[in-house]
Amino acid sequence: MMGFIWFCLVAVMIVGYVVLDGFDLGVGVLHLFLVRNEDERRASLRSIGPVWDGNEVWLLAGGGTLYFAFPWLYASAFSGFYLPLMIVLWLLILRGISLELRNHIDVGVWRALLDGLFGISSLLLAVFYGAALANVIRGVPLRVDGYFFLPLWTNWKPGPSPGILDWYTVIGGLVALISLTLHGALWLTIKVSGDLERRARRLVSQLWFVLLAITIVSLAATMVVRPQTLDNYYHYPFTFAVPVGVLASLAGIWLWNRNLQPVKAFLASCVYLFFMLAGACWGLYPKLLPAASDSGLDITLDKALSGPHTLAVGLAWWLFGMALAVGYVVFVYSRFKGKADAGASSH
Repeated sequence: MMGFIWFCLVAVMIVGYVVLDGFDLGVGVLHLFLVRNEDERRASLRSIGPVWDGNEVWLLAGGGTLYFAFPWLYASAFSGFYLPLMIVLWLLILRGISLELRNHIDVGVWRALLDGLFGISSLLLAVFYGAALANVIRGVPLRVDGYFFLPLWTNWKPGPSPGILDWYTVIGGLVALISLTLHGALWLTIKVSGDLERRARRLVSQLWFVLLAITIVSLAATMVVRPQTLDNYYHYPFTFAVPVGVLASLAGIWLWNRNLQPVKAFLASCVYLFFMLAGACWGLYPKLLPAASDSGLDITLDKALSGPHTLAVGLAWWLFGMALAVGYVVFVYSRFKGKADAGASSH
């Protein structure tokens, strides 16, 4: 029971990070092509300025929770994914630098350089996050000692000796890129006004069809690459509510965006991300990191779990920490609600 609780808690941390920092990344991607002048760039940056660094704390909290509850998984995954993790670390650093230093020098070339750095790092982070999740679903070449190594690519095919990138993980990266870009566009429809808001709303309508198509493709590809992901759904048929929730949330995005109800459309996007990630977690359970081949070397919940006393004490501290984190999120988002246009004195 304690293992299932901590499995759910880690999943909650991951979902929280993706939902909250996801629109930050989406705004960064949109910084490459949606904004057209300095006022619009300032407005888009002001929309995430008060919250982006707090949102990234959920990534650190998720990693800490993973280390605490499933130390073997943490050790295996962080060593095997060392190369992409270093890339992600540098992208996070470059993204933070570009946001913090952009306005320190009033020179056009300086701002253009950091604007491009912000957009490219956000885009690559979205792709790498999606590819990372696809790697976990597909499986990795685990050895008997529980460790593995993945090159950046091999033959671009899932199999017993895969690379970080293959056709399946590329699909995962595209799903993350499109969904988070749409998520960021919905955030802008709430936080900005004028022509930028209208263009963001039109972009949502255009990206919606792409997201619907790539979602269907990704679900079909998952069933081809790892058909075992359906086992839990067959054993507990009521959990087919998860894919139904994915489709319903997509419908909500389309309907509420067309009806000029941006908050509801954004919340529907949050629900979409939740169901996509929850469906992936449920498809893997009780495996935490499956092997690429049917070797029986999967890292499972029971194998990776910490001791019972550690988990019981940690649960009390986790609840206390989450109460503080949730309180902070509620305060910040309520304090900085409203439009964040470049000329808005309230922001």
